[in-house]
Amino acid sequence: MLIYMLATAMTIVMLIATAFGLHQEAARVRVKANAKRLEGLAGRKADRHF
Repeated sequence: MLIYMLATAMTIVMLIATAFGLHQEAARVRVKANAKRLEGLAGRKADRHF
């Protein structure tokens, strides 16, 4: 019975760790995409001469 409880606990911990890792990766990709978008906007403004 103890081995099943340990296996269940490890499974739950691994699922939580996976969800946390996916959340962190998604946040990193979002930041990277926003930086790229802002970099593109800054580049276009620099090319314009009024």
